[in-house]
This record gives sequence, C-alpha cells and structure tokens, in this order.
Amino acid sequence: MENLTTSLTTSWIGVVCLVIFVAGYISIAMEEKLHINKSKPAIFIGTFMFILIGIYTFATGGETGKLHEEVKNLIEEIAEIFFFLFVAMTYIETLINRNVFETLKYKLVSSGFGYRKLFWLTGLLAFFISPVADNLTTALILSTVLLTIDRTRKEFLVPGAINIVVAANAGGAWSPFGDITTLMAWQAGKAPFIDFFFLFPSSIGGWFLTALLLSRFVPKEKPHFDAEKEAAQHLKYGARVVIGLGFFTIFCAVMCEQVLHIPPMWGMMFGLSLLSLFSYYLQRWHKEDSFNVYESARHIELDTLIFFFGILAAVGALHYVGYLALVHDAYGVIGPMAANICVGIVSAVIDNIPVMKAILDSNPVMGVDQWLFLALTVGIGGSLISFGSAAGVGVMGKLRGTYTFMAHMRLAWTVALGYILSIAIWYVQFEILGWYILTGEGH
Repeated sequence: MENLTTSLTTSWIGVVCLVIFVAGYISIAMEEKLHINKSKPAIFIGTFMFILIGIYTFATGGETGKLHEEVKNLIEEIAEIFFFLFVAMTYIETLINRNVFETLKYKLVSSGFGYRKLFWLTGLLAFFISPVADNLTTALILSTVLLTIDRTRKEFLVPGAINIVVAANAGGAWSPFGDITTLMAWQAGKAPFIDFFFLFPSSIGGWFLTALLLSRFVPKEKPHFDAEKEAAQHLKYGARVVIGLGFFTIFCAVMCEQVLHIPPMWGMMFGLSLLSLFSYYLQRWHKEDSFNVYESARHIELDTLIFFFGILAAVGALHYVGYLALVHDAYGVIGPMAANICVGIVSAVIDNIPVMKAILDSNPVMGVDQWLFLALTVGIGGSLISFGSAAGVGVMGKLRGTYTFMAHMRLAWTVALGYILSIAIWYVQFEILGWYILTGEGH
C-alpha cells in the first residue's frame, strides 16, 4: 500500500485528484457567490475522485483488491458518522416539536437578557456540555437555540454561531469523548484518560479570547419582547421524557465505545429505538399529545449529511493516493511541536478526522505531551474555517444562508488569535512549568 500510494502522488491520477479536490473546495468556499449548496460539489468530488482512481487502477493493472478494501473501510467510517448525525438531528427536531427551544427562548428573552448576555450564555453552555455530549451534538442543539432567539439579526447570529463552534470544539478537546479525534487518540493509547483534562486551561483560554473579541460585534440591545403580545411558551406533553432519553442516548453512545467496544453510533441508534417506542406509546394512549418520530426525521437537513459523505470521501481519496502521508513526513523535518501546530491548521482545510487517522496510522514518535498537544491543535484548529469541523458543518446546516464560509472568514482572525493563545498556554503549562501528570509514555 505504501509503495502504491507514494507512486500515485506523482502520477497523473494523483495530480488530477488534487486539482479536483481544490476546485471542489473553492466551489464550497464560494457557496454564497455561486448560489450552490455546499453538498453538491462535495458529493461530486467525493464520488468522482474514487471513480477516477478505480479507472486508473483497472487500466494500469493495479491491485483492485486494495482499492476495494480502502473504499469498504471508508464506507464504514462514514456510516458511523452518518448515523450518529442522523440520530442527533432527529432528537433535535423532536425537541423542536415538543416546543423545548421555544420555551427556552421565552424564558431567556422574557428574563430581560440582552444579545451579549445570550451570546456568552450559549458559548459557556457549549464549552461545558461538549465534553460530555460531544462537540457536534452540542453545536447542533445550541445553534437551534440561537435561531429561536432571533432568526434575522445576522450581527447576533454570525458571531453567536462562531462562538458556539469554537466553544464546542475547544470544550471537546479536553475530554477523551468530547471529539472524535480525542476519542481516536485515547483509544489508540496515545494518552491515558486523566491526562486529557490537563488541556482545560489551554482550551478555555483560547475560547475565552475569541469570545471576548467576538462579543464586540454583538449588538448591545435586547431582543424585541412584548409581554402583552408574546404568548407564554410551555413544554408539550412528553418533552421532559424526550430530554431524558436524549441524555440517556448520549450515555449509551459513550458506554458502547468505552465499555462494550462497539461504535458509539450503535448506542445512538439504540436511543433512536427508544424514542420511536416512546412516540408509539404517545400515539397509542395520548393521541392528542403525540408526535411521529419519522416525521421529525423528515425535517433533518439532508444536505448536511450529504456534505459529510462527500467531503470525507474526497479526503479518503487524497489519503489513498498518498497526499496525507506528506503530513506525517513533516514530523521528521520540522519536529513534533511545529508539525502539530501545522496539522491543526491543515485540519481546518482537510477534515480533522482523517488527518488524525493518518497521523495515528503513521505513528510518529512523540511523548504524551505532544500527543495531547496534537489532540488540542486538531480539535481547536478545525474552528479556523467554518466547515473544518463536524460542529461547524452542523451549524452551517442549521443557519443555512446566514452562517456561511465567507461570514465565518470575516471574523476568522478572532479564532486565529484564540488558537495562538491556546498554543501559548499549553507551552507554558506543559513545557515550561510541567503542570500535568504524566501517567503514560506515549508511543
């Protein structure tokens, strides 16, 4: 496999795949100007690149078995993320149906909270929920809260969306199951469970600086609220059960991964089965207060799921032809620390999951401190671009037309400064002061 992929990077198929990826990436970035949904170029390049590789392999008499195995493994990885997302989105749509977010909005706005207070509140919730509920689910839930507060005020929605994405990714970076990348590093034995929590100062420091800078762009006034015209909102029947099932589903996902050693999406699908049974119970005995779980699923942003499929397939093609191996080569040239910083930036362009996978597969020699640093940079680095992380893609789907690539890039400098501060805090804490417990050797 290594010889094949190395030769493909310099062959015409390797060059063509890279050109197609760059062209597709530009199309996604110019979503606003081209008026094309980001999922369309993503799925085109993801499928077309592998078809071209298949044609090349067949024409040159290459080993089609290796390509077949690669695609099968890729489908497995994509399916896990796809179904995880599907269940999370179905729960969110069900919570919308049960009036959870409208009730929360009513309580927040009627309490007199201004836009800036709501900005900080949603950011703090994202940072502290994501270590438990994972960054993607957290970002989806809180971006929905943003929409219920105000659907039109872009000067509140855009900074608020960026804040949630950064907070969810930063919060997920200091927990072994807060992000798929940290979960991958922990499962690979690169750092023991407790060591990840020492990334908390770096995570919260970087997010706080970004939030502080973003808050200056948030309106100072309060959302419009007329107590005489605004009808009081209340939870619909069964809402609390759905909330409880949602938390239990997350618990099942974590337990499946950590205890049963099966993919976390299995726990998510089990949680979906419980939700469907509860909807059946309501339809059978409380028809006037019931909901249809499959009706909730119909409201899911399908383009977000398709985008994930396309972009992960495209990155998988780049990995197959050998381009991601170049990331590993950087470790031997510039050293682990500089390479990890660069990898964090690369993960914003090329999804952080396959980047982390490529590094874990190549297994550069690093200590626990550097593996933790990698988890930090890959987790937080994805926030530099709107679709550089699962959380960002999820929020783009929720705030379609408002939180876009260009809208994010106009304020991306705030994220970059936070990223730099996170690196600085990590360096002082780990390399100068040694304020962490080394419970493993790394390998």
